[in-house]
Amino acid sequence: MTNQETEKTMDQIHSSRNTIEIILPDGRVYTGLRGSTLETLLQMLPEWDNPPIMGAVVNGELRELTNTIELDSRIRLITMGDDDGARIYRRSITFLMEAAFEELFPDSHMTLDHSVSAGGYYCQITSNSEFTQKELDMLKARMREIVKSDLKFNREEVPLQEAIDYFQSKNLMDKVRLLKYRQKEYLVLYSLGEHLDYHHGYMVPSTGYLKWFDLELVGDGFVLRFPRRNSPKSIGPMPSYPKLLSTFRQYGNWLHRLGIESVGALNNAIEAGNIREIILVSEALHEMQIMDIAQHIAEKSDESRIILIAGPSSSGKTTFSKRLSVQLLANGFSPFPVEMDNYFVDREDTPKDKNGKFDFESLGAMDTKLLAHDLKQLIAGDEVQLPKYDFKEGKRKPGEVVRIRKDQMIILEGIHGLNPNLLPSIDPASTFKIYASCLTQLNLDRYNRISTTDTRLLRRIVRDSRERGYTAQQTIGNWDSVQHGEKEYIFPYQENGNKLFNSALVFELSALKPLVEPLLRQVNFGTPEYVEAKRLLAFLEWFLPINTKLIPDNSILLEFVGGSIFNDFKIWTSRG
Repeated sequence: MTNQETEKTMDQIHSSRNTIEIILPDGRVYTGLRGSTLETLLQMLPEWDNPPIMGAVVNGELRELTNTIELDSRIRLITMGDDDGARIYRRSITFLMEAAFEELFPDSHMTLDHSVSAGGYYCQITSNSEFTQKELDMLKARMREIVKSDLKFNREEVPLQEAIDYFQSKNLMDKVRLLKYRQKEYLVLYSLGEHLDYHHGYMVPSTGYLKWFDLELVGDGFVLRFPRRNSPKSIGPMPSYPKLLSTFRQYGNWLHRLGIESVGALNNAIEAGNIREIILVSEALHEMQIMDIAQHIAEKSDESRIILIAGPSSSGKTTFSKRLSVQLLANGFSPFPVEMDNYFVDREDTPKDKNGKFDFESLGAMDTKLLAHDLKQLIAGDEVQLPKYDFKEGKRKPGEVVRIRKDQMIILEGIHGLNPNLLPSIDPASTFKIYASCLTQLNLDRYNRISTTDTRLLRRIVRDSRERGYTAQQTIGNWDSVQHGEKEYIFPYQENGNKLFNSALVFELSALKPLVEPLLRQVNFGTPEYVEAKRLLAFLEWFLPINTKLIPDNSILLEFVGGSIFNDFKIWTSRG
């Protein structure tokens, strides 16, 4: 029997049965009625609510719980503890919030401004009067009523022009501008009661799933709180983050003045031929930030001899540190780089994680005592033999002998730069700490935000491919481990910085698009990474591409796409 005949026979067998089987990764098989929804089928599982299931990968494709199953299928559960599950929950709770908000406050305007590291979205409110705690309590109470009522989220695929006409009638011009560039002739809309909107991605079946949330008044708006992946049924405490909030606001205000607060507006500017000006202004904003930081360092030069730079992966820390060094030189100060990676302990002394693997991101992987000793000696003007780490052998070896001048500052870049336990024996007054991160505030529209994490991941995929020969599948596969290290060792200390540098560029996703799309399309179907690659490709469809040749040669973005003037740039010619 040929393969075609075999497949035809199997289809006949399947069609003659009124039941289907779902096969889980651990080999368990469950039987249900043909045409049942995923929700119905998965509710029979003992792990249905622990943690809550948000969707499933069905035969290699991510599906929402309302999807019907017609054939025997291999199923991988997606819970609130997974990235995709967390996104489904957050997207759904956002939809619930906007529906309740527009019902209660039809004359006010709400925008999802940015994410909060403790698990939440900061929502900016624009209205004729101050948004008060009383109004926030009203919103929270209405949301809880809707959750208790367990109302359905209805999904409908409509012609694109019909969707545009609807949003036009509601005067939602950010959505109209966005949809102008959509290539597909349809759009999926969700509704909750009278509220109708587009959201980029899947939703839960009904509001009864959305039990865990809170609202907290902050500044000119509030924070929508939701669970973290590692604790999907609880809302943890929210630490204060005034410096980070100020940085987000500064960038948001700048985008507002520039007239580019959404992807639709960016695409309009690209189509109108204004992208060169936008690039120049964006790069000028970076230069202003770096000049300001250099000036603050110069003002504290009598006491601050050590500059510490930290930030999450793909934030552009390397290029930032070199551009900062140039500005310090312009201020009359000669920077001296010390590579923190040379202070790793020997491989056999490296701490291990719970899985028995070396934890190179742990502070215990660093010889902090030797680092502090060498820094003190350098500041005192003494001669020091710096270490040199041999990563192949996993051994620290003697490096070059150096001495620095009194007008020189030491620059250290590393993930632990803001951790107070890195240099506990050194006077904090002698250090200047900088947190660098990509804090994008460009949204698809006012309710569909762009994740800063997604931007960093796309940067890294391009760089890993160019510099290390990694596939997009490899980079995506390692990303969860990278994020774990950031949450453990970087984000808790981000407010410790004397200054924050925002490396986001409003045009960068348009520049990355033509470079990263071919890499994402090479991810193998049927792998966990394929689901993520498909999501990112769908997200990038909203952007018009631009030519990277328009980007200045000192741009932070060129650290990822290639061609940076800083690749072989050496400014430290004298070492004592």
